[in-house]
Formats: sequence, structure tokens, C-alpha cells
Amino acid sequence: MGLFTELFLGFVLFSVCMCLSQQADVYRLHPKYPAADDNEEGDSESSFVSGDTNRIGRRLQAEKTALLPLKGNVVPYGLYYVTLSIGNPPKPYFLDVDSGSDLTWVQCDAPCKSCAKVPHTLYKPKQGSLVPGKDPLCATVQAGSGHTRASSQQCDYDVEYADQSYSLGVLVRDSVRTLLTNGTVLTANSVFGCGYDQQGSLKVSPALTDGVLGIGSGMASLPSQWAKQGLIKNVIGHCISGGGRDGGYMFFGDDLVTTSAMSWVPMLGKPSTKYYNVGPAQMIIANKPLDKDVYGRRLGGIIFDSGSSYTYFTNQAYAAFLSAVKENLSGKQLEQDRSDPFLPLCWRKKKGFKSVADAAAHFKPLTLKFISAKKQMEISPEGYLVVNKKGNVCLGVLNGTTMGNVDTNILGDISLQGHLVVYDNEKNQIGWARADCQKIPKAATQRRVLQSSQPLAEQFVALEDPSVFHRNTLEETMSCAQELGKAVCPSSSHFLPALGIYQENSCMIPT
Repeated sequence: MGLFTELFLGFVLFSVCMCLSQQADVYRLHPKYPAADDNEEGDSESSFVSGDTNRIGRRLQAEKTALLPLKGNVVPYGLYYVTLSIGNPPKPYFLDVDSGSDLTWVQCDAPCKSCAKVPHTLYKPKQGSLVPGKDPLCATVQAGSGHTRASSQQCDYDVEYADQSYSLGVLVRDSVRTLLTNGTVLTANSVFGCGYDQQGSLKVSPALTDGVLGIGSGMASLPSQWAKQGLIKNVIGHCISGGGRDGGYMFFGDDLVTTSAMSWVPMLGKPSTKYYNVGPAQMIIANKPLDKDVYGRRLGGIIFDSGSSYTYFTNQAYAAFLSAVKENLSGKQLEQDRSDPFLPLCWRKKKGFKSVADAAAHFKPLTLKFISAKKQMEISPEGYLVVNKKGNVCLGVLNGTTMGNVDTNILGDISLQGHLVVYDNEKNQIGWARADCQKIPKAATQRRVLQSSQPLAEQFVALEDPSVFHRNTLEETMSCAQELGKAVCPSSSHFLPALGIYQENSCMIPT
């Protein structure tokens, strides 16, 4: 067939198609799941893409897990933090990990009314990044906070913590980047807080972190947001190193969870509560229950909270625990000492204690026997003891009533050391297992991204984003270029035209 013949036939075919397309009774293919308005073909096509994305995303969720190195310790820093990259271009921020809240926020230049000097430059939101008041996450964040101000332009937040410190700001939307165990980078469109007013302990300078990473079970947490987008499974795990070692690791996703090695108990109170509550447990020391009630109900329920450095018991549980500890110390030649300004009860010996391990032989493990699932968790003496600067050993368990905590026992970082703790928000259960938190789970090393024979710090080098510079120690991060001058506060809200933000009782920093 010659070239001209092919061109002629092509022209005829084209003419027939054009003619048919102009007829009113042309047959059109209709989608199986049409959009709300079938006349808007663009919307239909968009719904196909969205549907395909969601289906593929659900299938790939189990293949994506973010693995983050934890930095910090119980003493002297009193916190554990991770590094997340935020914005475009991405910049690193240190975030204090808190399972007792679900809002993530960073101190920001909006401008800042009251901020601590932080390790990195203050986050600066871009024009158009404000989350409007009609966004569903706005209502989620403001629920129960007593803060209901929201407009079509912005959503304000006010989060208060147990020590009466708080952060005030607005919600913004920006990209957050983290690294996956398969070596790729996850970039997620995320909502978090831009905190322009920090009070209480949150404004102490210099600060070790740039903000807080809320990993509670609420819908505002980053893992919940990413799970809803089909990026990961809503499963969170952290492993805090024990034995006097710093750091550990943390992950978002479920492919690092070894189910057979875990003890599981159901979460209680969902979805009305954002806390990881597992209900009451019988407390036992030296095979002796602290209360005659085998269900532990009079001692109060238990919450897992990585945002608390120490463990806090209800008044009844604290008194019973203290009595049992003193009884087991009888005749061990340890003298009680109350000179520590922060920890009310300590003991000393003539030569002093060099470490918690040195003191642990004088104390007994604490066993929590959970009634809801007939599982038990053993907290070794290292999980409730601290050695202070004087060489005295002190109780890292405090009376929670001093923090306004009346009916709930809070397991803080000190008691979670040496455990892999998993919050499975997909199945509404919490699990734990004894673990060496200096070693990466086998599931990660099997992917050959990490090598189990390497030290933990070296293993995480394989997961670091080359575009983000991560400092190795807290001491190296204390420089801060921004100096906050004396603020002049107007009595009413002030409109900031550069960003379109209304700050409540905002302070403008003089230039």
C-alpha cells in the first residue's frame, strides 16, 4: 500500500469520526462509579484517579514504614526527640515525642510573640498555607480545648500540658518528609501547628527541641493523617534504650512489629479519648499485691505517655508503692535522703551509687498485671530509679496529684525503657516486649537498608536524607541566630498582612 493511499484512508477515517462525534445520539461510555455531576468530565476523571490512588495506597501501606532515630534520655535531658524535615525546601526540626497528645507543632515566626531559643531557625509559614476554619481537622484540634475561634481564613489552636505550659498558634499545611525503611523518602502533605506563643516550661531558653510531635490516637496526629492518605498503616512504635544508654528508635507503620513476641491489651476509651489508656492493673512487688482488689480498680487506670519523663501514680497507688519499696529496703543499710530539689525521696550509702545498675540490686521489680487481657508487664528497678548528682538513688515515680492527676497512673519514659511499645490504632490495641533498643528490628535489616552488625548510630546513617544536616549531639545545637527583643503587646487581636494571620493578643517584635 502506497503512502498516498494510507494518507487518503486516514483522512476518510478521521472525517467519519468527526461526523459521528457531532451526532446527538453518539454512544458514550459511562463510568461504573460516576461523579456527582456526570456532565463534569474533569471531575469524573479526577474521581477515577483518586479512587485508584486510594486502592493502590491501601495495598502499599504495609510496604511503607518510617524509621526514625530517637535522641535524648531521661536524665539529664528529660525527653526524647526525633528529626523531621518540614517545608519546601525541607528544613530539619527537632520534635519532642509525646504520645499523650496528638497535635504536632513547631515554634514559628508568624512573627513570634513568645518563643524559646531553639536549635534551628524558626519555621516561617508561607502565604496560602493557613488551614481554614471549615477544615475537619480544625474541629478535631479544638475539641475539648475550650478554644473555638475559627474563621474562613484560619484555625487557631491552644494546647495545654499537664505542667500548665501551653502553646498558642494557628494550623498550617505543609510538606513533611521522613525516610522509609526501603531507603526512599516519604513526602506527606500534613497539618500541624505554627506556635507563635509558648508559655511555661515551653519558653525556657535555650530549648532542646523546636516543638512537639504529638503521636496520640487522635485524628490530628501525623500518623493518623498519613494513614488516612493511604501512605502508612496507623501503627506507631518506640523503643527507648535502657541500661544507661541514650536514644533508641521509633517507627510509623506495621512491618516492623513482631506480633508473636508482643503482649497485647486493648485500648480503652476510643474514639472519645486521644490518650493510650489500657485501664486498671494489679500492681505487684516481690510477689505481694499493693492492693487487696485483684482488679486494681482502686489504684486507677494506666496510660502510656512518652511525653512524661517520670512515672506518676494516683495517691492510692503511690502510697502503696512507697510502702512496699520501704518494706523491701528494711535492713539494707540505706539511709533516706530528702535533699534532692526535684525528686522527693532518695536513699544514700557511704560510697554512693555510680549508676542505676549499681543501685538496682537493692530493689525489686514492679509487675503490672492487666485485667483486661490477663497480660503482665514487668518494670525492672531501672524503670523507676534515678541516680542524682550526689550519688543518691531516687524514686522516679512521683505522686501524680501534684500534677492534678487524680485517678490515672501515667507510665512515663523512665518505665518504658528497654521495651518496644507499639500503639496499634488499626486494631485498637497496645503491645510491648522486652527489647534491646540499640538494635534495629530484623524486618528492617532484612530489607538490606540497614546492617544489624553495625552500631545503632551508624545504622541510621543509611536512613539519613542527604539534603538534611543532622547534628550528633544536643550540645551542638544550642546556637540560635534569632534574638527576640522586648515585645509590645496590643490589647486586641492584630492582623498580620504579610501572612494573613490574626494573632490573639499578639506581640509585634520591634525591628
